[in-house]
Amino acid sequence: MTKKTVFIDGVKDGIPIALGYFSVSFGFGISAVGLGISVLHCVIISLTNLTSAGQFQGIQIIALSGTLIEMALVQLVINMRYSLMSLALSQKLDDTFTLKHRLIASYGITDEIFAVCSTKQGKLSPYYMYGIISISTLGWTSGTFLGAVFGAVLPPLLTSSLSILLYGMFLAIIVPPAKKNHKILFVVGISAMLSSVCRYFLPMISGGFAVIICSVLSAVLGALLFPIDDTRQ
Repeated sequence: MTKKTVFIDGVKDGIPIALGYFSVSFGFGISAVGLGISVLHCVIISLTNLTSAGQFQGIQIIALSGTLIEMALVQLVINMRYSLMSLALSQKLDDTFTLKHRLIASYGITDEIFAVCSTKQGKLSPYYMYGIISISTLGWTSGTFLGAVFGAVLPPLLTSSLSILLYGMFLAIIVPPAKKNHKILFVVGISAMLSSVCRYFLPMISGGFAVIICSVLSAVLGALLFPIDDTRQ
């Protein structure tokens, strides 16, 4: 197969991801301009990050005038999973995936792209990765742009209603696995409880550090109570 054919194959597989990204990033654009961030900066944030949870939390820190250290720690905790995905995906790369290609492709390792690439039959070509990343990035940034533009001109009541997309996204991520696994449900419940404690009883803790505390403590508690049994029979 030619490079062009492989690239187009990646684009085709990435279309469903792009459509999903468009709807979520539309909500991000609305939320960002509502916090005083310009349309241009909204698009730049999406183009250079490509991470939903990290961006949503990031604009909250920006709006609250958080510190750079706070921002760095929050992004580290939220996006640490991408390094693990990259390590797992590296086992599926073909021989043409040189260091240069790996560095370029690392830009687009997201949950959805990882899921599609990890289930793809055979080894992965750099140009397949470029195809799926390109169309996904287009969906994410175009949704952000339109959301930011409409968020800047639509009535506040309507933009507030559309901002519910963010919460819908998080519920869509949390509810299905929590319904199937009581361990995940427990960790989610602990995280929600810790978040409530920070919000109502420890108001001196900023939103960014509250995310770090809740994420780390709930993950550690879940790991201690429900360790993964990786022993081989």
